Order: sequence, then structure tokens, then C-alpha cells
Amino acid sequence: MLGGCASRSVDVRPLSADPVEFADWSCDRIYDELDTVQQRAAEVAYAVDERAGNNILALGVGVTIFWPALLAMRPDGLEAADLARLKGRYEALQVASSFKRCPPPGADLPAAAAASLPVAVGDRLIYEDRKAARLPASPWVLRVAALRRSEVEFVHESVPTGLWLQDRAGNVVSAPLGTLQWSRLLRADLQLGQVVAGEMGVVGDPLTRARLRGQVVAVGPQAVADRRFDAAVIELFGDAAYGEAFTRVEGAIVVDRGSGVLLRLDLRSANPTFTLQRRLVSVEAVSR
Repeated sequence: MLGGCASRSVDVRPLSADPVEFADWSCDRIYDELDTVQQRAAEVAYAVDERAGNNILALGVGVTIFWPALLAMRPDGLEAADLARLKGRYEALQVASSFKRCPPPGADLPAAAAASLPVAVGDRLIYEDRKAARLPASPWVLRVAALRRSEVEFVHESVPTGLWLQDRAGNVVSAPLGTLQWSRLLRADLQLGQVVAGEMGVVGDPLTRARLRGQVVAVGPQAVADRRFDAAVIELFGDAAYGEAFTRVEGAIVVDRGSGVLLRLDLRSANPTFTLQRRLVSVEAVSR
């Protein structure tokens, strides 16, 4: 059914990595590297999946159960080599973790790592939304509910069932019905010049979708709402269905590279769904 002649990624033989490399690492450092390896492997396999049109990863397969999902992928060339290297590193890290008798990692972000982020549990992130520059703004508020190893959970205060869940790169994993969501658009460790691609759409409306590509055009410290962020500015362009035709979508998204927190979203299109200005204007802090 999936077609193609490339090998399944589960059949890609790992390139051996030496567990001795991690002998002096703490359990927390091993956990962090395991998260990083799985995230990078997910990004490689998603690129394969997107090109093949299977859309398997987009259905919500999480990073923590990712390796079994590789059964559905068919990478080759550089992507197969990347996965082989990552599988080898992943297995070596697991050996090192077992040797050190590390307990299973907790879901929550360790306190030291959480303290290094520009937001804390309980903080209220207050944005202004505009459909056009000259129109009045409406508030759009997210409250930080949990900081986890692989994701950040917010409460969307304007929606009764307002769970807003995003990964640490800034992709929206889950959001209330009717809200704008971008999935698999951003990547971890964004670097200047890096190219990204993914989808943006409305939760609960499978027909309202924009296919977007982007490029990181600036990175660096940025002060927003009295907080200091490590910002990545990504120019966006693509298209979205509009009636029986397609129309162009362009703009920019700015996120914090450490937490994935959205700092700004600017979209322009003849399709009003993808015309928006959203800016973080203040952060109401809790005691830290």
C-alpha cells in the first residue's frame, strides 16, 4: 500500500555508538540526549513521510513511541544514514542508562532546566490579535500549566475547554476547536538559514489548510514583555485553498528557541483565515 522501493526505516541497521562515551554523564543528561535523538529522528522520518504522502506522523504519533512507528517509513540515501546514526546513538544511550541504573525519566522538566526557561508554570502570556493593522486588537491569553521534557502545556483562557499543547520546538500538538494550529512546521535547534516546511490549519476543520515553507532569517536575543528570549525569526510562504482555487499565504513566525513560546505571528492572505497579527505584549509573572 505504501509503495516505493526504499528500505523500511525499522530495517536500517544502526551505526554503532560506544556507550563508554556517556559513562561520565548524569542520568538527567542522558535523558536529555535521548529526547534530542528521538526528536531529530522524528524530524527525519516526518520528511520521508511527507514526501511519500502517507501522513502517518501527522496523525499524532508521539516522540516517546516513535521508534515502533518507523515500521511505516521508507527512508533511503542521506535520510537512511541519519536514522542509522541516530538509532545507534539511541541504543548506546539506553545501554549507558541501564549500566548506571538510571530510574525511568519523569515527564516533568527537571527544576534546573525549568528555571533556565523564560517562562514558568503559572505565568500568563498575554497576546494581542488583529485581523489587520488598523483594526482593534482582541486579547489572546495562554497560561503556562506544565513544563515537561518534550512539551509545554498551556490553558487557553478564552476557551472553555482550552488545552493548548505544544512541543519544545513550538509546534502546536493539541488546541481547542476553531483555533489556528501549526503542526510539524518548526524544528528543534533552529539555525540561521535553515529551511522548514509544514502545515497550518484550523482545528476541527480538515478542509482549511495551508501548506507552508519557511526560512530562518534571524536568530538572537530579543526582549519581549520584560523577558529575554532566544528568538528565531522565520519568513513563511505557501498557499491555501480558497474556494475552488488556491491563494498565496506569506508572513513570519517568531519563537523562542529554548521553549518554543510564540512571540509573534504575522500572516497575510486573500483567505481571511490566514490573515492575522498576533503579538506577545506582556507576561504576568508568578513568584519564581
